[in-house]
Amino acid sequence: MNPTFTIGRIAGIRISLNWSWLIIFALIVWSLDASVFPAQDPGLSRATYLIMSLVAAFVFFLSILLHEIGHSIVARRNGMEIEGITLWLFGGVSQFKDKFSSPGSEFRIGIAGPAVSLVLGAIFVSLAALTSFAAPVDGTLAWLGYINLLLLVFNLLPALPLDGGRVLRSALWKAKGDFAWATKIAANIGRGFGYLMIGGGVLLFVAYRSASGIWLALIGWFLLSAAGGEARYLEASQALEGLHVRDLMTRDPVTASADETLGQFMDSLAGRAKHSTYPVVSNGDVLGLLPFRSIAHSPRSDWDSRLVRDGMLGLDQVPVLDTEDSAEDALTELMGGQIHRGLVIHDGGLVGLISISDIGRVLNQRSAFRR
Repeated sequence: MNPTFTIGRIAGIRISLNWSWLIIFALIVWSLDASVFPAQDPGLSRATYLIMSLVAAFVFFLSILLHEIGHSIVARRNGMEIEGITLWLFGGVSQFKDKFSSPGSEFRIGIAGPAVSLVLGAIFVSLAALTSFAAPVDGTLAWLGYINLLLLVFNLLPALPLDGGRVLRSALWKAKGDFAWATKIAANIGRGFGYLMIGGGVLLFVAYRSASGIWLALIGWFLLSAAGGEARYLEASQALEGLHVRDLMTRDPVTASADETLGQFMDSLAGRAKHSTYPVVSNGDVLGLLPFRSIAHSPRSDWDSRLVRDGMLGLDQVPVLDTEDSAEDALTELMGGQIHRGLVIHDGGLVGLISISDIGRVLNQRSAFRR
């Protein structure tokens, strides 16, 4: 089961939801309904509090989406290709296919999201303060203004991978001209903030039995993990330097014909090693990838009637790479895919298959050699 599903496109940018978003949405609605709005605007009915909470939670996530769209639009203007935007447990994330081309481009992209949050926060606060809406509307607007400004402050913490960390890295990169050094410094600061938040959250929960302590610790854990991920990605990029897809791919992979049945394909595999995915072809054209799990999850009684093309992932659902693409670009593409495997096509023809495990083996070999 894919934990992320696409809900549409805005300005050509794919928007996806991760199932974990439903958890945080429900928790925010519950928190607003049970405590925040009753304390902020006492005397309203339970139904009113619930409606306020649902509207506020929905508009809050719409604000996060606009924040990420701000990043993506500026990234596109700076020549970067956008993979998409995903809303998940800890908010939203914009996925870029390319690396930042310069300190200036990273600064502009990094500051775009907080600029959107500042504008939204100012609009909501102004509407709440300068207009005379009914209490439920006024209370909802006030909370939305507060939460957007809080999001702005949090995102501007100088800790990678937060927006403030990207702004900091761009400044360090500009000052020394060394992207790797700047990344290490910004990631270490991110780890430091993560540890502080976890410690502060635990202390807050133990001393005051406050649920806010749990949230603070969870955010700290996320920041600690994400900062570590930035550092590990840098190490992987350095280890893969100079390598291309042609150096890592599996050549001449076993293929499946789109118009044969699953039963016929399984019979053709008799005596061969089973792989996790197979390229799907038809009359010399590459159509997609067939995950072995699609066969395994299909009842055997359907194997003789179900075609390979019915169980495959199309070209729009899998990474498609060229032999001359860098190993680092391949790593980025594969990490963003559903099955962490991609097709290698050169001059219009299938020449290989590449997976995260192929890259992992090279990373392990190079790491062992360096030690």
